Amino acid sequence: MKNVYDFTVKKPNGQEQSLSDYEGKPMLIVNTASKCGLTPQFKGLQEMYDEYQEQGLEILGFPCGQFNDQEFDNIEETTEFCQLNYGVSFPMFAKIDVNGAKADPLFTFLKEQKGGVLTKDIKWNFTKFLVDRNGQVVKRYAPTTEPEKIKNDLVKLL
Repeated sequence: MKNVYDFTVKKPNGQEQSLSDYEGKPMLIVNTASKCGLTPQFKGLQEMYDEYQEQGLEILGFPCGQFNDQEFDNIEETTEFCQLNYGVSFPMFAKIDVNGAKADPLFTFLKEQKGGVLTKDIKWNFTKFLVDRNGQVVKRYAPTTEPEKIKNDLVKLL
């Protein structure tokens, strides 16, 4: 795989979607959780999406329950929670694993492109990967990095 456009992911309804649908657009790819202390970051992510979507930004959310099981078992609960509590309108996908033997291939690729501190594994919910218009991973952000702190890097890609 050469870039993120080579991957297919699952929508909440189980249908597959090619990330080539987002070709030419900068993306922020995030592993999310609905019951985490960092969950309020959905607000900042949505504000960023509202501000920059017309300039091409896509934010892709991937619910994950690998960290203290902080995600609903039912994907409908997840999407409803995100919409009702944070007004999330950016695409959310099916619940995945981001580490281990069952890690989603997209996240395996993202981690290979931009490893973390000491290890490539994702350490917690809301790890963020910034992807340029060519599908290349340009930066990885720690879970505690607020969306507002990403804006300067993002604007350079718009």
